Formats: sequence, C-alpha cells, structure tokens
Amino acid sequence: MPHNRLQIGAAWYILSITMLTVSAIAAFLEDFAPQRLAAEWDNVGLLVGDARHSVERVMTCLTITPQSVEEAIKEKAELIVSHHPFPFHELKRVTTDTTDGRMLLDLIRTGIAVYSPHTAFDSARSGINQRLAEALGLSDIGPLISDSIDPNVGTGRYGFTESSATLGQMAARLKDFLNLSGLQVVGDASMPVSAVAIACGSGTELLEAALRAGCDCFVSGEARFHTCLAAEAQGIGLILAGHFASERFAVERLAELLAAEFPSETVWPCRQERDPVQWL
Repeated sequence: MPHNRLQIGAAWYILSITMLTVSAIAAFLEDFAPQRLAAEWDNVGLLVGDARHSVERVMTCLTITPQSVEEAIKEKAELIVSHHPFPFHELKRVTTDTTDGRMLLDLIRTGIAVYSPHTAFDSARSGINQRLAEALGLSDIGPLISDSIDPNVGTGRYGFTESSATLGQMAARLKDFLNLSGLQVVGDASMPVSAVAIACGSGTELLEAALRAGCDCFVSGEARFHTCLAAEAQGIGLILAGHFASERFAVERLAELLAAEFPSETVWPCRQERDPVQWL
C-alpha cells in the first residue's frame, strides 16, 4: 500500500509540473506583445481569473461578447485571449442587470480567465500593424511612433511601395489579404502612393504622425467623418477596411501561434464571432 501511495504521489507531482497554467501562457503573451507597448489609456494583461489555474483549452477572439462567452463555456475553455480588453472601463458594480456584469459573472463562475494584449499586440514586432504592412508588400517598415526602449517597434507602422502603386491598387491588395468584398476609400483611386501608414482598428488618430512621416496613404479600420475630410484636404488617401476586418485576421493567426508554442493545448479562434456591421 505505501508503495502504491508513493507511485500515485509521484504521478501527481509529474502531472502538476507538466500541466500548463494561465500564468505560463500569460508570460508567453507578455514576451510576444510586451505590455510597455500598450497605450497609456489601455487595460492589458490578465484581466480575469487565477494565474495559478491549469489550462488545456484556449480560445482567442476579437471581443468578449455574449456569443463568445457562450462558446467558451460550451467548449470548456479555461482561458480566453481577447484582443479587446474585458473589462475595459472601471466597473462600480457587477450584477446581472448589465450585459458586462452577466458575462463577467458567467466567466468567474465557470473559471474562465481572460487575457488581453490589445494595443501591445497592435504595436508588437510581429503584431497586427506589422502583419498588415508585410501583406501590402511594403519595404523599409518601421513604427510611426517608436518605442523608447526598442526603436524597431512602437505605435503604428509605415513603409514604402514600388513606384507604380496607386491608391486603388493598395486597396485591392488589402481586400485580397483580408478576403473582403468591399472597403471604404477616401481619395482618387488613381492617385499614386509611395509611403503608406498603417494603424489597425480606430487608428486614424495617428493621421498627423503619418503626415509627419511623409505618407500619402493611410490604412486603418475606421475613421470619423471629419478625419476623412481632414485627410482629403491634406491630400492623403485613406483605405478603411472596417474595425473588425482590420484586426480579426490576427486573432486567427494568434491562435495558430499559441497552438504551435503549446502543442499539448487545444487552441482555436472563436467560431461564433461576426462583424456586427454589415453592408447591404
């Protein structure tokens, strides 16, 4: 009997040191997208859950919604890696009277942790803006605003096209990469472009930084009407893919990256997530 107890104890010890925890995956994500790259206003890192809990199933998503929470619970995920933070704003109460309260209570009740890289992922060395710049075939890619520690990373990206590129051609490349049926453009499609700025999501607050860098084209997810007017007046073309489309592809790639890094885990991008904005 003692011999059996020793064997069982040893087996549990081996299992405990080989099982992945929330903190182990969080440490990898912090290395991949360092939190120092996040905007000052952002809320990134481990936002819900116990870092010590073990993880076998991980779901990535763009945003925590009732649909994504339902899928995570149904599929028995222990960790959600959500690009957009949840919670984002300060919560003064957590009750079932609000959507955020119900989702947060459901996550806590079922033991699902939430990690968000958000703007750190946007700005990382292999982050969203870098991937968009590479997909557009830009050269000499660099950040619009450099990180103080590593000047090769930072907020936004910009790079250069071949001499014959036009606004319409750059829009077509983006459509192909993101598999879109359409997108919005500000400017003449035939206008030549040589320097392209990129800031995914709602990134056009970097318009002035793009102009200072000498860019004549700006790729983002969405823009305010008056930002579009300002861009038009200053002669810089805008290509707007939609907030969802400009970032969701990277959530899918992140799931692949996590699956490759942690082959013992089951990792998948949320299957129920959809762009709430539809074109008719």
